[in-house]
Amino acid sequence: MSTYDLVRGLPLTVERVELEQLSLQPRPEFRRVTTVLHLHGGGHEGVGEDVTYQPEEHDSPPVPDVAGEWTIESFSEHLDGVQLYTHETLDSAAGDYRRWGWESAALDLALRQAGRSLAAVLEREARPATYVVSCAAEKVTRFLELYPGARFKLDAGPEWSERLIGELAALGRVDVVDFKGVFRGDFGNAPDPVLYERVARAFPRAWLEDPGLNDETDAALRPFRERVTWDAPIHSLADVDALPFPPRALNSKPSRFGTLRRLFDFYDWCAEHDVTLYGGGQFELGPGRGQIQLLAALFHADAPNDVAPAGFNEPEPRAGLAESPLLPRDVTGFRLA
Repeated sequence: MSTYDLVRGLPLTVERVELEQLSLQPRPEFRRVTTVLHLHGGGHEGVGEDVTYQPEEHDSPPVPDVAGEWTIESFSEHLDGVQLYTHETLDSAAGDYRRWGWESAALDLALRQAGRSLAAVLEREARPATYVVSCAAEKVTRFLELYPGARFKLDAGPEWSERLIGELAALGRVDVVDFKGVFRGDFGNAPDPVLYERVARAFPRAWLEDPGLNDETDAALRPFRERVTWDAPIHSLADVDALPFPPRALNSKPSRFGTLRRLFDFYDWCAEHDVTLYGGGQFELGPGRGQIQLLAALFHADAPNDVAPAGFNEPEPRAGLAESPLLPRDVTGFRLA
């Protein structure tokens, strides 16, 4: 039986919907806005989070008519015919992000109405989930002062000198290096064969994520292909098939898959083909963070998951955040605790 088969028939009653906007200004040039979807029915509430990145897309988003009696599968099929945006969006992934908000809220509500946890329905054990801190290189030492056991996922860019690479490597704390080579524009970096080779050699046990491949960078990374992983391109199994070579590991960001079926089919395929998974986040500000932490606890608990508590995304490091590993509790719904 597939993982999706275990949830597709869960009954779901939706009576009304409420939206709640959250925001944070972690940097002067970056305002993060998300929308929490609250689905109510049968005296219970289910929550999900729309992580669309453009702040203006969260102003008065359309609310489809979802009131009624459903199963998880029929609810998802209903959403296939719903316009979640009133216009064409600039971000090609926005449809998946918003769809995930609705599907995750529906799963949470269905589980709470059934009085069951996701772990119980999937017949899996939720284990303590390790996480890495994703931050700028200049914040690493400050985080280590507060959390001496912290490990990191860092974005490598043209500002990474040989000296900086050597200093970071000497710490022995970097588990993933993201080249941001698949993105373009404000979030991306140009392919750089010299940087890629320096990083690959300096961090011999780190995953090397999202290189921008051309003839030169492919040649530079060829000796390290077993550590090359992908994140930004992966929205479905079809995207895995389109990769330039078979992956040994992949970054799984649930909201990029849009639907529960696509995400769970991806999990099943990776397990069948012995592809290592580690989780990733989308700067969630609300319940979406706990949901991806729970999925990490269920499917890849021991990996360098980029699912640290949301407080690590605040402008300045602070003490008092839950340290790795995160300990799940057996609670009803699609929730870590």
